Amino acid sequence: MERKPGAYDAVLVGGGHNGLVCAFYLARAGLKVRVLERRGIVGGAAVTEEFHPGFRNSTASYTVSLLNPKVIADMKLKDRGLRIVKRPISNFLPTVDGRYLKAGGGLEKTQAEIAKFSAKDAARLPAYYDHLERVADVLRSVSEKTPPNPKRGVAAGIDVLSQLWPVVRGSTDLQRDILDLFTKDARSFLNRWFESDPIKAAFGFDAVVGNYASPDTPGSAYVLLHHVFGEVDGEKGVWGHAIGGMGAITQAMAGACRDLGVEISLDAAVSRVRVGPNGVEGVELEGGETVEAQRVIANVNPRLLYTRLIAESDLDTGFLERIREWKCGSGTVRMNVALSELPDFTCLPGKEGGEHHRSGIILAPTLNYMDRAFADAKVHGWSKAPIVEILIPSTVDDSLAPPGQHVASLFCQQFAPQLPDGKIWADYRDTVAEHIIDTVTSYAPNFRASILGRMTLTPMDLEEKFGLIGGDIMHGAMSLDQMWAARPQLGHGDYRGPLRGLYMCGAGSHPGGGVTGLPGRNAAREVLRDAGRLGWGHPTIN
Repeated sequence: MERKPGAYDAVLVGGGHNGLVCAFYLARAGLKVRVLERRGIVGGAAVTEEFHPGFRNSTASYTVSLLNPKVIADMKLKDRGLRIVKRPISNFLPTVDGRYLKAGGGLEKTQAEIAKFSAKDAARLPAYYDHLERVADVLRSVSEKTPPNPKRGVAAGIDVLSQLWPVVRGSTDLQRDILDLFTKDARSFLNRWFESDPIKAAFGFDAVVGNYASPDTPGSAYVLLHHVFGEVDGEKGVWGHAIGGMGAITQAMAGACRDLGVEISLDAAVSRVRVGPNGVEGVELEGGETVEAQRVIANVNPRLLYTRLIAESDLDTGFLERIREWKCGSGTVRMNVALSELPDFTCLPGKEGGEHHRSGIILAPTLNYMDRAFADAKVHGWSKAPIVEILIPSTVDDSLAPPGQHVASLFCQQFAPQLPDGKIWADYRDTVAEHIIDTVTSYAPNFRASILGRMTLTPMDLEEKFGLIGGDIMHGAMSLDQMWAARPQLGHGDYRGPLRGLYMCGAGSHPGGGVTGLPGRNAAREVLRDAGRLGWGHPTIN
């Protein structure tokens, strides 16, 4: 396919991290690439911005672990200044009886903490980690591969066997664990291993992150697994903070792209994808500019792409009906808070910066608490007692706040993507912000008085600001019917859209949400395969 003079080989819709990763690999293979970003800053939901005078923070996405090591190495992100600091412990969880649990920081340290609640659970922990890690290793392998397309017939069958071979030849225990994690609810999975509420809550929290669901919802065990297959500097299952915030990641990525000649256009909102008799022909911008391109690669929610950016007449009716059923909505409110001092927790007093201040602070003491939060949101619109995770990145990164002061990220659930009875989130933004602050203050009495400024993003705000439909940070529910070859639809799980020259590279494609870079990397491989730029004489993407 000859490119018209002045046209691009590929244009990326959306300058989030997956779009930048995809653009990098395409440009490295010699394609002429342009990235179109709607906002005035590149990075999508992984950006660092000032939200109160003198205070900067990661606006939406707020912690790092899942970023693929191959992406880091290929884009030379560390050479570009990216530095990730590991959490000294993974999580700090205050309990209902005024005690607390610290998880992470090494097996023996975690066992000693768990033993405060159950010696039996402490003894079971090594086996639990081993079982989870075996499944996570399979997931890591599959996440780097293109899902099979049933339309390819026998070839698809070979792809299925190739990707699932570690499971086929694995032990019965491995096969059982995989089946459990992909189909069971988090509570029943964790009940198989543990008896004490705090440890089940600490692990079960991962099952509802970005998931508008209860820990009793079938399939929630998989979401738990999805959040543990990452690593930092080769240490598996570890989470960390990017110095400079999440924007440090995407700014480094943008630099790698620009060095290869990628054009990155800001304030360049796409109004529609142009479709001709032979497939896509480029895009039109809201400002009126037409951008011609052989290929359009969308780094946006699939529902947004197919219901807002492409004319109905250009899509098959059956395809469009199914994509309208794409489940979105993660029940999330994101707050960024400027603080005069660190929270002083009743269960672990002190404002001098302990290791618990440098961890993920989970305010959700039991699985029952999490279940009630979801039940409340379904009926009332938000939880009477919300689930709150707090990170305070300024404890390890003094570039974010003035000396002696701090910024905190509050990731809060459950809040209905759409409020009942015709209510809208704009009318309740301050109400829920105050409710969340009250919740945190009930654990750390000095919290409310220490607040200097705040930013609150409801599900509606997340949609309007970042294009996250229903506030869905995953670009679509991470349920079994929306994963692997069915993400976002069977026949299109291989990153290829239903129109010639149209591709998808966002979190709405395999392997899903989180700052991984894998949808972008995998999609680039398929674009280059179709373009004849993969293999002999060209860079490979393994």
